[in-house]
Amino acid sequence: MARVRVIARLDVKNEYVIKGIHLEGLRKIGDPNEMARRYYESGIDEILFIDAVAAYYDRNSLSHIIEKACDDVFVPITVGGGIRTLADIQKALNAGADKVAINTQAVKDPGFISEASQVFGAQCIVASVVAKKQDHGWEAYTDNGREPSGKDVFAWVQELEGLGAGEILLTSVDQDGTKKGFDLELVQGVSARISIPVIVSGGAGNVKDVVDLSQAAHADAVALGSLLHYDLAGIRDVKDALADAGVRVRI
Repeated sequence: MARVRVIARLDVKNEYVIKGIHLEGLRKIGDPNEMARRYYESGIDEILFIDAVAAYYDRNSLSHIIEKACDDVFVPITVGGGIRTLADIQKALNAGADKVAINTQAVKDPGFISEASQVFGAQCIVASVVAKKQDHGWEAYTDNGREPSGKDVFAWVQELEGLGAGEILLTSVDQDGTKKGFDLELVQGVSARISIPVIVSGGAGNVKDVVDLSQAAHADAVALGSLLHYDLAGIRDVKDALADAGVRVRI
């Protein structure tokens, strides 16, 4: 069994890490580079930077933050938000990112995932799926959870795997920022339908939530925001709890 990765998720707006509830009502948390460095020094496995306002400007504006982060952070970095072209991907990689997360452009042009995977390798391409519960199941949303796509999440993740995505970043809009636990039914449904790694985001309020996720649903990684940003638990606390539950983690 592969180790479960613990990832810090940093949503960035105008040079600040921000956090909200259901991806709305955003408040400033701190400096992204200072937080990234602190999480790296505390034992995080990877760091995920998301440009939270990229949809407004149709571009990702985090390159300078990534460049600075790479001076102090030596774990894999993923950057997402506003990735629209192969040139955008190359720019992110040139800044020091190891992977890119793509949501809106994948919905607009699914072939972009295939093209990007062929050019940069599947290991570089993370398909970001932002899910919101509807009467009929879960629908994928774009533009940082603002716009419905009309796509069923379960069918969409299968299509993304077939297109060549190397991983899925699965964010629950309903659970995001609530600190009430993950949407286990959603994660179980996605994991049962694909074989590529699933990174789960949205809902952790304590270490038990992370352990429950590992025991109830197959997740290859967990991306944590509020839990770390508000000092509800440390990275070591999370990893120790997972290890005590029999989950392999990097200590």
